[in-house]
Amino acid sequence: MKVLVVDIGGTHVKVRAEGQAVASKFVSGPTMTPAQMVDGVKALASAWTFDVMAIGYPGPLLKGHPMAEPHNLAAGWVGFDFDAAFGCPLRLINDAAMQALGGYQGGKMLFLGLGTGLGSALIVNGDVEPMELGHLPYRKATFEDYVGLRGLQRYGKKKWRLRVADVIEHLVTATEPDDVLLGGGNAALLKAPPRGCRIGGNDDAYNGGLRLWHGTPADTKSTRADS
Repeated sequence: MKVLVVDIGGTHVKVRAEGQAVASKFVSGPTMTPAQMVDGVKALASAWTFDVMAIGYPGPLLKGHPMAEPHNLAAGWVGFDFDAAFGCPLRLINDAAMQALGGYQGGKMLFLGLGTGLGSALIVNGDVEPMELGHLPYRKATFEDYVGLRGLQRYGKKKWRLRVADVIEHLVTATEPDDVLLGGGNAALLKAPPRGCRIGGNDDAYNGGLRLWHGTPADTKSTRADS
């Protein structure tokens, strides 16, 4: 059974079939509808062989279906029939949770994704809990407004790094994790991870998608993130 992993982000959609060395991607953004996402994925994956799909969705899910529209994409995702659109078995998971799952090494881990917004998830002894911490109030706005892409563009790298460290300190105090994994495209802009944190690998979302089909979260307790 081969898996096609789709990671839907606010800037790009990354697509990678099991056995492919690297992911392919196309631009997403605030005007992308779910139908456009489907067309883009099908175009990239047309020459690949796969049996099932794992899709990382940038928003909350209820029983495997979107329960809210993404903040950084066009509307139309709630109620969209992904199964009919792709015509193969698929599993949807919050995008931050999928990346967290791919980098999980055991215990209680907090994942924070520094990208277009601020993704978050908590894994406790293999049980994955997607979270929406980025939209909680912080200073004069939300955590996401300060450490997401808008904050980076507004404050510049130096101040943005200070905000990231402060936000991490707040969220670590609240969740008390054993391990903190930082992911997302902008994690690479940190000069060094804050104390007690590590920066995930480029393959974490892909590995998380594979684990949705090839192993349950509980099976990943002693699995390396780069497996």
